[in-house]
Amino acid sequence: MQRDNNIPKGYKLSPLGPIPQDWQILEFGEFSELSKGKYNPVESENIPCLELEHFDQETGVINGSVKSASQKSTKNVFKKGQILFGKLRPYLRKYWLAEFDGVCSSEIWVLKPKDKKCSNDFLFRLVQHNHFIQVANVSSGSKMPRADWDYVSSFPFAVPPLKEQTAIANLLSTWDKAINTLTQLNAQKELRKKWLMQQLLTGKKRLKGFEGGWKKFHYDDLLKVVKRSIEWDDNALYHLISVRRRSGGIFERESLYGHQIKVKDLRTAKAGDFLFSKMQIVHGASALVRKEFDGSKISGSYIAVVAKDPKVLNIEFFEWYSKTPFFYHQTYISSYGVHIEKMTFDFENFLTLDMKLPSYEEQTAIATVLQSADAELSLLRQKLDKIKEQKKGLMQVLLTGKKRLNY
Repeated sequence: MQRDNNIPKGYKLSPLGPIPQDWQILEFGEFSELSKGKYNPVESENIPCLELEHFDQETGVINGSVKSASQKSTKNVFKKGQILFGKLRPYLRKYWLAEFDGVCSSEIWVLKPKDKKCSNDFLFRLVQHNHFIQVANVSSGSKMPRADWDYVSSFPFAVPPLKEQTAIANLLSTWDKAINTLTQLNAQKELRKKWLMQQLLTGKKRLKGFEGGWKKFHYDDLLKVVKRSIEWDDNALYHLISVRRRSGGIFERESLYGHQIKVKDLRTAKAGDFLFSKMQIVHGASALVRKEFDGSKISGSYIAVVAKDPKVLNIEFFEWYSKTPFFYHQTYISSYGVHIEKMTFDFENFLTLDMKLPSYEEQTAIATVLQSADAELSLLRQKLDKIKEQKKGLMQVLLTGKKRLNY
């Protein structure tokens, strides 16, 4: 029989495409099964109970648990080393290799290998693969998909020999360790930045070389509204920006021609402007305009301010201050409405409130320290994202047999 020239040497054609000669096509239920440990309410009363909310998305990390007795829903028992996979909305990629014995919500599958056809570590990597996620996600057609075991268990997957499974799992575990290390470091740096903000922006901690009391100012003494109206042109292309909630910064919303915009009320934003969203400020929608958004347009639903006296208020310090719980509270009590999603900012009322400020020099120093902490976090996140992408790329070639390992 002549070999198909499109199939690489050492590979064979399968329902899933070319796979290595020594790999098998098996239905998921042939090499994996649901663990059905018996739940005893008395014996399990105080052991950890996990809900989907305790799973970090796409990290394999667990944050917290509750006592089993406090949860009235059906529970699954799991043992250390077993695989937990969130079957509700599988696209969220909530999975964990159990590090202790416990119980979990019925919305979580407890998986284990079956008939020695698959290693536990390989199975754990397989359920993270895009192919498995896609299969689990389409097994239920609702708007909130819930993986169906009968469907998933009957779906075919390519399975390598046990020795190669071990080699693949060992290699991917190197990336898992790096991801876990960087994730923990990122969490530590986040906590450090929050601590610095709490201490430096309130004067509880002073930077070296600064002393003396902070002065109280009304916002009306510090901020000046700027309105840069534009000459409307239906043929002009306007680059529109918006502000994210929870102090998430500014982003480019869309670019539209004048004739595409119904409410013809735009203003020009400049680098150094600080923006308040009238409708979203209670959710932390305020931010400083950076250089990359200089000249962009904002709608009339935003209030733009600058420092009345740049020698009194460092606007970058003010942006950091705007991320504090106290500032959030001030914007909340300066808003009106019967429902939090429909509250409107009363800027004039806000201007009557006050904040304490150190000298301009100390403001600048504090902003510099916090910017450095933020830049360090940004680099760490970039590194973490890069390693995650590397792992995804490895999984794509290793779990499909496109790349082989020496073992």
